Amino acid sequence: MTAKIKPSQGAPYARIRGVGGYRPTRVVPNEVILETIDSSDEWIRSRSGISTRHWANETETVAEMSLEASGKALADAGLTADDIGAVIVATVSHFKQTPAIATEIAFRLGAGKAAAFDISAACAGFAYGLTLAKGMVTDGSAENVLVIGVERLSDLTDLTDRATAFLFGDGAGAVVVGPSDVPAIGPAVWGSEGDKSDVISQTDSWEVFREGGQPETGKFPALRQEGQTVFRWAVFEMAKVAQQALDAAGITAQELDVFIPHQANMRIIDSMTKALKLPEHVAIARDIETTGNTSSASIPLAMERLLATGQAKSGDTALLIGFGAGLVYAATVVTLP
Repeated sequence: MTAKIKPSQGAPYARIRGVGGYRPTRVVPNEVILETIDSSDEWIRSRSGISTRHWANETETVAEMSLEASGKALADAGLTADDIGAVIVATVSHFKQTPAIATEIAFRLGAGKAAAFDISAACAGFAYGLTLAKGMVTDGSAENVLVIGVERLSDLTDLTDRATAFLFGDGAGAVVVGPSDVPAIGPAVWGSEGDKSDVISQTDSWEVFREGGQPETGKFPALRQEGQTVFRWAVFEMAKVAQQALDAAGITAQELDVFIPHQANMRIIDSMTKALKLPEHVAIARDIETTGNTSSASIPLAMERLLATGQAKSGDTALLIGFGAGLVYAATVVTLP
């Protein structure tokens, strides 16, 4: 006789219960970037919309920034670390292959024996983590899940590369996902296009450092991208994915309150807004102007700022979409905490 496995029993639905963010203390204006590239403040602003970004100092590590953001998210949710059953960290800038930085964060946060792991999905990492957390809550494997997007991209920036030197910033954003009596995180529309994996990549593999090797460029590995290709893909393909997420959630553009796309480029954000035909009442996250591109941290950081400044409010319906190296993407509709 075949044994029957007992079905999982979790919450009927999941929601974001709290959000927190941390931006490094150092603010870096475009003038600093112009010291190492032949460009202008006007060119950087017109190409990206960025005027300043935050860069971490020696003490603002991936772990420290994550702990700061997580503490705020827990406080916002009215919970303590003891309430957390799992910690998911999305990052591409934790430089140890193993162990996962999530285990250190869970321990230092005081989350007992919470499950803890890292995911690498570049700028879509937070949206991937949010989808995993939703499944864990509704599956019953964790009542509350801490999802962190954190990056120190200044460590992976070539300050002499005119195409990318001005783009990247550092920071951490976190949310707590927990049970809900009503649907508050919609179906995920996610995927990848691996045939374009070389469009955004690291210049050299860590393997070049084995046995004293050096990168062909003579520099520490950095992020590179084919800007025009990425721009076209994001504007045309990601607008379609965003619309699919609205459709999957049964939400129309007119019913939407907030749009929080990955903060990659102001022109991409504006083009997607136009393609989606979002009405004027929809609040659009444009955190990139003063924060730069923080990859997996950009969506939770932008969410936290919109709520803190009153541009968005608790209970608003928001469309989230992350996209980046891989190429990978993920979009979903959520109710803001």
